[in-house]
Formats: sequence, C-alpha cells, structure tokens
Amino acid sequence: MEPETDQPKTGGGGGHRKHLAMLERLSKRSSASSSNAGAGAGAGAGTSPVDAFLARFAGAKLAAESALSACRASSPEDAAASLAAAGAAIDDIDRLVAEASHALPPYELRAALAAAADLRAAHRAAAAELRPKKSFSFRNKSRAPKNPPQDPATALPPQPPPPPELPNPSLDPILPGLGFRGRSGATLVKDLRRVSNGKDGDFTLADLVSCEVYLKGKCRALYIHRLRGCRVFVGAVLGSVLIEDVEGCTFVMAAHQIRIHEARATDFYLRVRSRPIIEDCSGVRFAPHALSYEGIEEDLRESGLEEETGNWANVDDFKWLRAVQSPNWCLVPEEERLQAVDISEAREQGDDT
Repeated sequence: MEPETDQPKTGGGGGHRKHLAMLERLSKRSSASSSNAGAGAGAGAGTSPVDAFLARFAGAKLAAESALSACRASSPEDAAASLAAAGAAIDDIDRLVAEASHALPPYELRAALAAAADLRAAHRAAAAELRPKKSFSFRNKSRAPKNPPQDPATALPPQPPPPPELPNPSLDPILPGLGFRGRSGATLVKDLRRVSNGKDGDFTLADLVSCEVYLKGKCRALYIHRLRGCRVFVGAVLGSVLIEDVEGCTFVMAAHQIRIHEARATDFYLRVRSRPIIEDCSGVRFAPHALSYEGIEEDLRESGLEEETGNWANVDDFKWLRAVQSPNWCLVPEEERLQAVDISEAREQGDDT
C-alpha cells in the first residue's frame, strides 16, 4: 500500500510535467523490481538463489537511489510526490530483503540490511530538507509585568503540573500505511481481516505511551517507532517488522524478519523465520511466541509462519562482534514468561459484534 499523496495542480508548466513523468517512471521501475522477486530464481538453471537475490537487490537499490535523486531536484509543489515515490522504492527493498532473509548467508544479509538502512536515513534527510521552512518576521511583543498585582479574592488556586507530553511525531512522511499514532493510555484494536486489501498493506505504530495494542489478522510490514510502556500483540506479518526507539514495552508477534534498533528494557515474544537482529539495544529479553485468537492458526499458515523455528532464541547483535554472549540481550526466565495471551475478545471501538 503506497502512501497517499495529493494530486499536483495543473498548469505548472513543461518542467513540472516532465518531473511528474519521471516520478511515474521511477515508481514503475521500483514496482517491477519488487514484482520480479519470484521470477529471478528460475532465470537460469545455473543461477543460485543468492545470485538471483543480489541481482534483484541491485535493481531495486538503483531505483531507490534514482528516486532519492529526484527528491533532491524536486520543486516545492512536487515534494510530496517525490517523497512518496522514494518511500515506496525503499519499502520494496525492505520487502525484498525480508522475503529472502531466511535463505541468505549472514554477510549478504547484513550488507543488504545496512544498505536499506542507509537509504532510509537518506530519505529521512530528504524529508527534513523539503519540509517548508518557517518564515521569519519582526514582531512587537507586549511586555507584561513579571509579577502583576492580584486581588486575593479573585486569585486562582495553584494549578497541578501538566501531564507528560506525547513524543513529538517526526517521521509521519516516511512511516507508511494505516496505523495508530500519538496516543496515550488507550486500548487500540484493529482487525486487519476487515480492512480492504488488509493483508497486502503496511501498518504503523508511532508515538504511543502506556497503550495496549491488539492487531488481528495479517499485514505486509509493520513499522514501530517511539513507544513507551506499551503492550503490543500482533497476529502475522508477511514481511518485516522494523522497531525503533522503544522502552519498557512488551511485544508478542510473528513475522518473517524482525529488526530492533534502540530498544531498552523490553521483552519480545516471537515466532520468526530468520534470526532477530538488534542494534544499539540494552536490557532486551526474548521468549517464544505466546499469542492466541480465533483464526490465528489460519493467519499463520497463510503467512508461512505456522512452523516454530526456534529462532526467537538465536539473536544477532550487530553491535557486539565478540565470540562471547552479548550482554545486551538474554532469554526471559521460564518462570517469568507470559502464558498464551488470548485476544479473541478484544474489539475495536464501536464494534458490538
């Protein structure tokens, strides 16, 4: 599911039309690179799966780099379309890596993930550069006395301190798909089986504080950013889960690939096809999958996740290269592990069925 963008205004001149035509070509190139993922394996009897992946990855990476170059050269009226095209190209790379991650040797997997992370960072920088700058103006500020006299009869009582603010969202332009954003102390439920074309879409959780999140069904990719003190239960992810900047949370999910960056004091209950990857993490713990709801067996089977691989305990810490165990993660002791959590009765707001 590509991010929705506003239609550009007509009458922008020949240069404007040429730029939009270029964006359309880049989008088609990116989609072609992704859709050819299954065709490359049979391209030749002597082509190995790794060689086929590297060829597809090179094409997808070139499309993403071209889209990023178009972003930098875009005019203000084309900025949204440029960012959307580049974001879609990078999403295609994430999906390509996720689909092949279980068959790739460690070196090729790390190189592909690093390249994808660099492209995502470049897209973030482009989004910041293209964001409209605030105009500066001189203003006459009225100066009020620091301690104005107050009538004791009308003086207001001291007010309690304001509640802690939610984290300021900063990545909305590059976190795609449906999602829950900017909530505190809420119970958030979404049945993706009721969403049109839901199994092919992306889902985002961003800037949540002390929330309970229940996602039933399947999604293509899951993006998680800046969560504090949340409990998140997810049915099945056909591709990858990208988790960044979380603290004091619990995640229960099944996916083909899970990458975790900047997690602190957080537990992960996983079923995953490839080895989980952590970077810049501390105090994270891992345990086997512990989720149940009516229909989850079918969701896992259709997603290719019905088999327990045991990879939840085979964690790669990319910032710990020594032969001994990384101090940044461990297993949850058996006596502390969650029992199977059944979310069958969780309902979306206004859902009385």
